[in-house]
Amino acid sequence: MDGVLVHEERAIPGAAEFIATLRELDLPFQVLTNNSIYTPRDLRARLGAAGIDLPEGAIWTSALATAQFLAEQRPESSAYVIGEAGLTTALHDVGYVMTTRDPEYVVLGETRTYSFEAITRAIQLIERGSRFIATNPDPTGPSPTGSLPATGSVAALITKATGVEPYFVGKPNPLMMRSALNEIEAHSESTVMVGDRMDTDVLSGLEAGLRTVLVLTGSTAAERVDRFPYRPTRVVDSIADVVPLVRELHAQR
Repeated sequence: MDGVLVHEERAIPGAAEFIATLRELDLPFQVLTNNSIYTPRDLRARLGAAGIDLPEGAIWTSALATAQFLAEQRPESSAYVIGEAGLTTALHDVGYVMTTRDPEYVVLGETRTYSFEAITRAIQLIERGSRFIATNPDPTGPSPTGSLPATGSVAALITKATGVEPYFVGKPNPLMMRSALNEIEAHSESTVMVGDRMDTDVLSGLEAGLRTVLVLTGSTAAERVDRFPYRPTRVVDSIADVVPLVRELHAQR
């Protein structure tokens, strides 16, 4: 989502046309984000304010992927959660109970209000045996004033204190791509991933067996693409350049 469709709350030119084209051609799609702060309803409203119209069910977050993963691992269990409504709502929806009393999991997500008290409690619960899960490994997030510490940075702090590494569900874990594919009943052979980061989007798409398109409007600059040991299927300037590709591929079906 960020860096592909929007940049700091503003639509990237071609983004609205891209989504409109997918809907016009009746092509199933999911908009993915590693950000676990917001619910799909929140994100739909934020995209709508930027002029991008899409249904709530077309948004797949690392919070939803994490909740689905935990529900499959230990149904209707318990967790101590550091995160916002996007994560707590997703966990409630799959039957999880939020507790500080011997939870099965400590689940770390994105928040703008990381507290020393919450992090200390997470460390103590993990020391007592709670399993450690994190929504995504991103060390920083963007803001108008510069980088903000994100889930990966706080996870590293907890790991340093406990010696326990978390299991990251979000990108670049291909598990998130596969869960999104399942949501739209799609197959990797006939699906394309469009993203702006080589180390998360392209990597997870590649490992999930998808063709990949890198847009240069986000995190990975053109001069850095060749630094990676893997390559996307295509590199384009922006999402506007993907619209004719969509029409071309659809015509070949």
